[in-house]
Amino acid sequence: MTTTHVFLKEINDVKDFVNVLMRFGFDIDLVSGKYVVDAKSIMGIFSLDLSKPIELRAYTEDAEDLFAALDKYIVK
Repeated sequence: MTTTHVFLKEINDVKDFVNVLMRFGFDIDLVSGKYVVDAKSIMGIFSLDLSKPIELRAYTEDAEDLFAALDKYIVK
């Protein structure tokens, strides 16, 4: 498992974020406090508090391509 933090500012960010994630065959979750949702679910993402960064968990050891594709959302 590989983790990072992402920040989704607008509705269009969420749509673009999910479209990018759909290209990857492994499971990806978003974690906010005690809540864990499928990161490929728009409805799941909107159930989280998007006012602060959210932990992204990618269930793969090779997440380089994923992180490159999500660069504009990753909190540095």
